Amino acid sequence: MGNGLPTTQQEDDMPTDRVASRDRGTRTRQARGGMLKVSVMLVVLVIAFFGSFLIGRYPVAPDMVMAILWSKVLALPQVWTDTMETVVLEIRLPRIAAALLVGGALAVSGAAYQNLFRNPLVAPHLLGATWGAAFGAVLGMILHLSWIWVEASAFVFGMVAVFIAIAVSSHFGNKSMISLVLAGIAVSAFFQALVSVLKYLADPMNTLPEISFWLMGGLSKVKEQDVLWSLIPILVPMIVLYFVRWQINVLSVGEEEAHTLGINVRHTRLVVLVCATLLAAAATSLGGIIQWVGLLVPHVARMLFGANFATVLPASLVIGGTYMLIMDNLSRSIASLEIQVGILTSLIGAPFFVFLLAKAKKGWE
Repeated sequence: MGNGLPTTQQEDDMPTDRVASRDRGTRTRQARGGMLKVSVMLVVLVIAFFGSFLIGRYPVAPDMVMAILWSKVLALPQVWTDTMETVVLEIRLPRIAAALLVGGALAVSGAAYQNLFRNPLVAPHLLGATWGAAFGAVLGMILHLSWIWVEASAFVFGMVAVFIAIAVSSHFGNKSMISLVLAGIAVSAFFQALVSVLKYLADPMNTLPEISFWLMGGLSKVKEQDVLWSLIPILVPMIVLYFVRWQINVLSVGEEEAHTLGINVRHTRLVVLVCATLLAAAATSLGGIIQWVGLLVPHVARMLFGANFATVLPASLVIGGTYMLIMDNLSRSIASLEIQVGILTSLIGAPFFVFLLAKAKKGWE
């Protein structure tokens, strides 16, 4: 052929040790490339994390930020003002933690849904969790509940919406994934209509603006207690998904292969659905409606590390958290008034997704 690559016949004639050596070299290069990607990904995360403490209208020097953070672990003499400590620990730290949790939860939820449905266009809002949570939050605002109960209401109704979709799909005797998707679309539309009804009934001077801002998605109201209560419904499903990562891999190939390997398909599907729904509902209750993260980030993770869910899950977690952190930093720094982060994720995510589609050589792998 003249291209310097061995043909199939030439490979057959090559000694076995030479073929094995070449395969080992290929695997070594792939492993080094993977480690380099992981290292870059973690470095970007660390830089984004510490850099986020420096962004805001009240300036805090980097050495003061580090001293304040270390003071929670070590007994350091206080050389900073009480205002600096309040800004770093009570305002910026909870918001940074919330950005990491929301971005990671949406990305992992999207990755789980996409593997389960074997469809790269699936997102966390598919089965109604997002608009169910939106209805719960808006209802809490209409009833003038405290903010922690507004978030709790959002979380509960996000779960309720998905379980309604599952019940509707099962009630008609069709337990296929297509019927579940159609039921989810119907439930999502229903709760979206209910949100519109509540907006129509809301006080236009006070409650309606609050509802509108929440629906845009943002982290400006997040406090330490909000982050703490959302840890369990976010971390536990992630751990469960990690433990069943190999079953999810097999499910993405097909049901017959899963049955052949002794996997309980129905049970595994239910576990994935519950975990992905918990993540989507918890993220929405904490940050409002934030689009494109759950759809876009898993694509990036697969492009960098392949389609193995055991790798896609942690990659989606890190990339999603970093992406959301960067978007939140932009939302509070690029204009004199803060831009809701949900607006930025859509403005940046949609064109970037088109770019990924244009660059992709293959579809679902």
